[in-house]
Amino acid sequence: MSINDIILLAAGIGVGVGAAFTGLGGGFLMVPLLLFLGYSAQKAVGTSFMAILVISLSALIAHNKFSNVDYRVGILLGIGGIAGAQIGARLVENISTAQFRKIFAAILAALAVYIFFKD
Repeated sequence: MSINDIILLAAGIGVGVGAAFTGLGGGFLMVPLLLFLGYSAQKAVGTSFMAILVISLSALIAHNKFSNVDYRVGILLGIGGIAGAQIGARLVENISTAQFRKIFAAILAALAVYIFFKD
């Protein structure tokens, strides 16, 4: 096992905690990490979704134990998300990593401001 593998496993633990705690799926942490490690925007997003799949299933099991899952709403959001994911994957193919970083940062900043001032 290489040092990179150990770093990725440790980052996965951190992302798993963050994702299960916030419900943000982990992409908000995983994508910047992968960009920092030198991945292209497209590869970072795709790899992040693989990790999010595994993390999300684990978080779903944990939250289900506490009866914190509304399956009807989750399934409806998921069905809509299927179409959105196909569109998003095609959109990210058409931008550079530099453009992606700026767009991603703007989205995160806007969400942070919204959440900070919401209440």
